[in-house]
Amino acid sequence: MWGDIAIAFAIAFLTTFMATPYTIKLAKKLGAVDTPSDERRINKITMTRLGGLAVILGFVISVIYLLVTMSFERKFDLTTDNYHIKLIGFAVGGLIICGTCFIDDVKGVPAIIKLFAQIVAACIVAKCGIKIESISLPFEVKFIDNVVANQIFYKILTVGWIIGITNAINLIDGLDGLSTGISLISCISLMIIFSLNGSPLISIILITALAGALVGFLPFNFNPARTFIGDTGSNFLGYCLAVISIIGIAKTYTAIVIVAPLIVLALPIFDTLFAIFRRLIKGHSLKAIIEPDSNHLHHKMLRAGFTQKQSVLILYGITAILGIFAIIWMDSGIWKALSFALMVVIIILAGYKEFFKQRLLSDSENEDDINNK
Repeated sequence: MWGDIAIAFAIAFLTTFMATPYTIKLAKKLGAVDTPSDERRINKITMTRLGGLAVILGFVISVIYLLVTMSFERKFDLTTDNYHIKLIGFAVGGLIICGTCFIDDVKGVPAIIKLFAQIVAACIVAKCGIKIESISLPFEVKFIDNVVANQIFYKILTVGWIIGITNAINLIDGLDGLSTGISLISCISLMIIFSLNGSPLISIILITALAGALVGFLPFNFNPARTFIGDTGSNFLGYCLAVISIIGIAKTYTAIVIVAPLIVLALPIFDTLFAIFRRLIKGHSLKAIIEPDSNHLHHKMLRAGFTQKQSVLILYGITAILGIFAIIWMDSGIWKALSFALMVVIIILAGYKEFFKQRLLSDSENEDDINNK
C-alpha cells in the first residue's frame, strides 16, 4: 500500500511541477490574467491564473496510472462497491466544474452560472453513489431520528457539502499560496485520518495524489507568486476535498470520523459562513451572497498590519493545528485532543505579546531601510 501511496504522490508532484510553466505560457496566450483593478485585488502586477490546470493534470495522470497498475496487480477491483460508477461520477462532475471555471478564467462567467455548474456536478456525484451515508447522534430525538433516517436527507446533505466546500476553498483564495497551502495541509490531515480509520484505499490514493499535485504547484504560487491557481484550480481543490472526504468516511459510523473533515476544513468553512451572514446583513437580499467583498479573514489580517507572507503562514498554522486536533481526537480520544488545544492556547497567550512586538519592530526597520534608500 505505501509503495502505491508514494507513487501517487511522486507522479502528481513531478507532473504538476513540470507542467506549471506551460500553463503560464498558455494563460498569457489566452489572456487569462488577473489585473489589479479594485481594492479586493492583492496583487500589484498582472498575473496569469491558469495554474490550476497543472494541478488537475498532475492529479489525473497520477490517479489513472495507479488505477490501471493496481487493477493489473489485483490490488484494487473497480467493480467493488460500484467504484467504477462512483469514479465516473466524480470525473464528470469535476469536468463540469473545471470547464465552467476555465471559461471564467479566460473570458468571465456570472457567479450564478458557476453555482449552477456546482449544483449539477454535486447532483451527479450523489446520483452515482458518492454520498454521506450515516450520521451518528449522541442523543435521541424522534423527529431528528426520522430525518437522518431518510435517504433524501443524505443526498441533499451531500450536495450541500460539495457545493459548500467548493466555494469555501474558492473564497479563501485571496493571497499568494493561501488556498494551495491550506488545501495541502488539509490533504495531509485527511490522509492520516483515513489511514487511522482504515478507509478505502482509493480514498487514500486520491488524497495523496492531490497532495502531490499541490506540492508541485506551491513553489510557483507561494509569495511572491509567479502564477495564480485561478478559479479553475480553487474550485477543483474544493470539489476534490469535498468528494474525497465523503469517500473516506462513507462506510464509517463513528462520530469523530464523520466530523473530522469538518474540523480539518474549519477555517475556510467559517470564513465562508461569516461571508454569507455579512453579505446578507449588508445587502438585505439573497443576491448579495454572491457579491464579492474585501472583508474576508485574509483581508482583515492585511489591514491589521500583517504582510502577505505573515498572513498566509499564520493561516497555515491555524489549519495545521485544526488538522492535528482532528488526528489526535481520532487516535487518542476527545480528552487528549482538548488538552492539546488547551496547551496551544496557553502557549499562544504566553508568547503573542513578544511576537507582535518583534513583528512591529521588523516592520519599522524595513520601513526605515526603504526611507534611507
